[in-house]
Amino acid sequence: MSKRARVGVLTHGSLAGGVEMKLSPARSVESVTAGTFVVIEGEAYDFFSLITDLKIDAANEGILLRPPGEDEDLLRRVLQGSGTYATVSLRPQLMVQKGLDDNAPLPVKTIPAHFSAVGEATDDDVARVFGSEASDGGDRFLHVGSPLGMDSPVCLDLARFVERSNAVFGKTGTGKSFLTRLLLAGTIATGRAASLVFDMHGEYGYAVRQESGEGEGAFVKGLKDLFPTRVQLFTLDPQALRRRSQSADVELHLYADQVEPEDVLPLRETLNLNATATESTYGLKKQYGKNWLARLLQAEPSEVERMAEETGAHPGALSALKRKLDRLDGLPFFHTESSGGKRDAIDELFESLDRGRSVVLQFGRYKSLLVYLLVANVITRRLRDRYERKMEDYEATKSEADKPQQLLITIEEAHNFLGPETARETPFGKIAREMRKFFVSLLIVDQRPSGIDEEVLSQIGTKLVAQLNDEKDIAAALVGTPGASGLRQILASLDSKQQALLLGHAVPMPITIRTRDYGPEFFDDVRARLGGPVAETAGALQSEMGTLF
Repeated sequence: MSKRARVGVLTHGSLAGGVEMKLSPARSVESVTAGTFVVIEGEAYDFFSLITDLKIDAANEGILLRPPGEDEDLLRRVLQGSGTYATVSLRPQLMVQKGLDDNAPLPVKTIPAHFSAVGEATDDDVARVFGSEASDGGDRFLHVGSPLGMDSPVCLDLARFVERSNAVFGKTGTGKSFLTRLLLAGTIATGRAASLVFDMHGEYGYAVRQESGEGEGAFVKGLKDLFPTRVQLFTLDPQALRRRSQSADVELHLYADQVEPEDVLPLRETLNLNATATESTYGLKKQYGKNWLARLLQAEPSEVERMAEETGAHPGALSALKRKLDRLDGLPFFHTESSGGKRDAIDELFESLDRGRSVVLQFGRYKSLLVYLLVANVITRRLRDRYERKMEDYEATKSEADKPQQLLITIEEAHNFLGPETARETPFGKIAREMRKFFVSLLIVDQRPSGIDEEVLSQIGTKLVAQLNDEKDIAAALVGTPGASGLRQILASLDSKQQALLLGHAVPMPITIRTRDYGPEFFDDVRARLGGPVAETAGALQSEMGTLF
């Protein structure tokens, strides 16, 4: 083999089930791990492949019936590779015709012949498949990690990434938020999309503590620290920021007349309400117009009975609805009076996004699911309507000036918005299914992919999947993925920190990576990219670069 270190030779296989190689006698089976990137050298094609499984075997059963003793090291070495051997299952993902350096990788439509050599992938192989940040003007590819056992950068195609909805899955403690910040920073630095982040736990705006690895206990920069002129910070809780000597750009207030029945329906499970209670909101809206929620929250018990008669709702269901929603009354950011004449911070948020600025909405002390779901639903419903109107204008004029700004909406605890019972009722469900053509996509961050509707899962373009323990979650994370059976074993073998399976629309083939550190080296790269083709005015750029360190 030319420049690839030999791993073994091909012995069995099929196009549908994958192929199998015999491990080289010089290799210890313990040095080979699931998810490793290798190349099968066929006669006409190189096949880029992943190791999916390993197995030890023997040439005949007699060896296994009379195994060497503990002190028979010489006999063990004699048997290794002949009498006893290891086989490795491979899943070819792409093939490239030999002798054509500029030939693009193709889907696998054939398999290599017996005894084809299998070697470790090289840096050139990784760059050929996944691209590099230096290509295409430096604004298309984002280095997100390295293949297991290699230092070569694996890049994500940001142009394809923002086109469709995406997901970061992994159990608690696997670094989902750090990986999400890395993805968001890449899209902001390159100008590929504006981002709207519903930041439930305060992890995306300003610096947060690094949980593990080198520099444990140190703080790493948030998006507002990295991009002070490109990121706007909105908050429901300015006091929480002031206690940390920080400030927001805008304080967001929510008024009862901004809430529609569609915003309450997804709260049914969170508030433990039956369908009758939540559906009674439509009767209230029909009877009282935009003041339906204010009337309900301000009503005395006797008035609730009268409202039930007027709207045809069940009195008990209406009382239950009021009792649950009463938790909103008294929250400083929520107001039952009319919003008429007051500055609408939600419109200001939309204007920031239209200008290409990203927005992080922090919830501060309000970490209840009721607040998170309600605020996110209200904003996203209006945003969806706004983008549909903008798209109608763009199609009518065909002017680039009317083209909607590409938008990426990030939500945590996504199963609460996109569960099987609620996905069709929330604006997020419609965005995941239909809004790609309106230049809007989701970035879903969740530890329970099995709680997300399968139709939504099938629409996800790119996935970064960290360690998951539950079999249902592993199966859900791979919904809609070709060759999912081989990838399940890879997912089951991931370490709990800094390892993830990257697959989908923005990468040519699935790959297991050691995820990149979200730290000083990455911040240096971000600073360098701010001088690229999407740089702002010289003064703004200098301001951003000066605040990075």
